[in-house]
Amino acid sequence: MCCIVSCSGSDDSGNINDIIGMSDDDPSSDDDPMTSDDDPMTTGAQPCQGGMAGIYPCNGFGLLGLVTLSEMDANSANDVWGWTDSTTGNEYALAGLDNGTAFIDISGDDPIFLGKLPTATSSSTWRDIKIFGDYAFIVSEANNHGMQVFDLTKLRNVTTPQNFSSDARYTGIGNAHNIVINEEMGFAYPVGTARGDAFNGGVHFIDISDPMNPSGVGGYGDSGYSHDGQVVTYNGPDTDYSGREIYVGSNENRVVIVDITDKSNPTTIADLGYSQLGYTHQGWFTDDHRYFILGDEVDEINFGFNSRTLVFDFENLDSPVLHTEYLGPTAAIDHNGYVFGNEYYLANYTAGMRLIDISDIANENLTEVGFFDTFPSNNTASFNGVWSVYPYFDSGKVLINDSNTGLFIVKKTE
Repeated sequence: MCCIVSCSGSDDSGNINDIIGMSDDDPSSDDDPMTSDDDPMTTGAQPCQGGMAGIYPCNGFGLLGLVTLSEMDANSANDVWGWTDSTTGNEYALAGLDNGTAFIDISGDDPIFLGKLPTATSSSTWRDIKIFGDYAFIVSEANNHGMQVFDLTKLRNVTTPQNFSSDARYTGIGNAHNIVINEEMGFAYPVGTARGDAFNGGVHFIDISDPMNPSGVGGYGDSGYSHDGQVVTYNGPDTDYSGREIYVGSNENRVVIVDITDKSNPTTIADLGYSQLGYTHQGWFTDDHRYFILGDEVDEINFGFNSRTLVFDFENLDSPVLHTEYLGPTAAIDHNGYVFGNEYYLANYTAGMRLIDISDIANENLTEVGFFDTFPSNNTASFNGVWSVYPYFDSGKVLINDSNTGLFIVKKTE
């Protein structure tokens, strides 16, 4: 089904807040958050000296800049992604907000707020952004939001903040919690849609090879609702699946592995759980596709241990096994995490961004080697602080989107 203009969809996705009885990632759930309105903040560049960058605890990362929620005219922040203009080399942050998506040029010494693309319908705590080429694709839990398509080349010559418009909008879905894109194949995969839709809130397959004309070509819902996912063109140790397009879904109470190469006939490969399961939230492959690093969003609350990261061995996709568990130094909840080479960048809510060395992951050794704490008031298990991170710029700059404060740009100390 292809719907570019008007196909309705329910916003009743039934997110994690239904399970834990509170708003997932709700920055208002803490009595004393570090907010832009209530507390002093460091917004300019600050090196990490003596364990602090201005008011922010740090280890190995200095602050380059901060764009606050008030500067972006928003009440809360969520997802973040990045885009590098292949023509100019400029680097841009794409910061998700409750009421839209902000675009920030981070190429110079100071971040420049270029403007915002408003939400397609209403405001929402949840918004997610990914890119394909020079286009951003944006989904939200907002009712009937669909998928916005935005031509990022419009940012090149902006001199004053703009109120942008989307260039296309796909409405074959209503709401969606997240979006995954396999840039190699030119497909987008919204997940966490309405549980009662054609794919049970699972994953939708959308051909975006022509970005201005997205086309729905199917989906997968045999394993139920997918909160998050990753899709890769598989190049790992299991040669039975070499070159296949593999989807790994974080499906609330289990991890699912699906061969989605044939969009008309997706096939379940494996379905696995783990002990002390709270809410299977989000995960990411190591670069060699051997290991899958997973975060469970409420296990810290339910079981009382420190931030737990689970590592699965995917040497045999048909029979994946739990390889090891890593416990962080604080009680903070883990959220989104991304692998970059031998490093794992973890959005750790109140404990900020944590950097974990995974170079010896085969021997079950994961070691924290750095952090930048954007929420200095505490490290308790609450849904405040860092929602997501983006570590993939050639410049080494790292984006941290803090739901209470705004967008931080940091970089490793040289």
